[in-house]
Amino acid sequence: MIQDIEPKLNNQYKNIKPKDNDYVLSYSGRRVLLSKKAEAIEYLTYEKYKQINQGDEALVYFFSIGNDSYFYEKNEIEADGFEYVPMFKTRTMKPMAKVMAAATGWHLNIWYKSNKFCGACGCNLEHDDKIRMLKCPKCGNQVFPKVAPAVIVGVTDNDKILLTKYADREYKRYALIAGFTEIGETIEETVAREVFEETGVHIKDITYYKSQPWGYDGNVLMGFFAKLDGNMKITMDEDELSVAEWVNYKDVPDDEEKISLTREMMTCFRKERENESKRRKNKCNESFRQ
Repeated sequence: MIQDIEPKLNNQYKNIKPKDNDYVLSYSGRRVLLSKKAEAIEYLTYEKYKQINQGDEALVYFFSIGNDSYFYEKNEIEADGFEYVPMFKTRTMKPMAKVMAAATGWHLNIWYKSNKFCGACGCNLEHDDKIRMLKCPKCGNQVFPKVAPAVIVGVTDNDKILLTKYADREYKRYALIAGFTEIGETIEETVAREVFEETGVHIKDITYYKSQPWGYDGNVLMGFFAKLDGNMKITMDEDELSVAEWVNYKDVPDDEEKISLTREMMTCFRKERENESKRRKNKCNESFRQ
């Protein structure tokens, strides 16, 4: 998945200036600035940035991945050989470390652009010198990056898994049921509620799988498997989904991107059922030979 990159992301804020070989991330709408010519992801270097911009006062340190440091330019940039590319396109690009940079940078970009003024008194917010936090010089209000907790749920019934497709979303492939945790509920309650709201299905035996940061939507995703409890009949929420259906493990599609928790969980289910099918077949063969 995207967080399994090596070297690891270091998101600790530092009050430092960029060096020539550091990268500058810039976003326009839901697009990120990339080289036109490179087959893989290539960002604008600070050395190139200096040739088209006067000073670096606008740049804010983002994070580092290994020896590569990334800085943020909140304004749009015009640079020869570079263009703004849809964020969605980066999901299938390489190398994985720079995909992670695009997604994490996007998450922070939205936070910075959404928090220019204090929500308590309306004063201009200022960046703290030591940590990633915006503060109000007038009333002392502190604003930290927002992370939305969400769940991904693989609902299974023996050899079948409940797969969905989103309604009116850029992503058109199979996905699992997903949704955000509401105020006052546990994560397990979120799992059961989202499954029922989107498909009308009841579940049992909720089991945690693993989590994932997902900067594309500013979330931290928590993956769970659960078993069908009762009737398989689906009552689909058409405002949320365009497809909801039980799919045999043999028909679960391959994971081509290898960056998302959703697709890893689908693959995990398929492999588990494939192994179980082989065990049953071997046991049957042994009984026959006896």
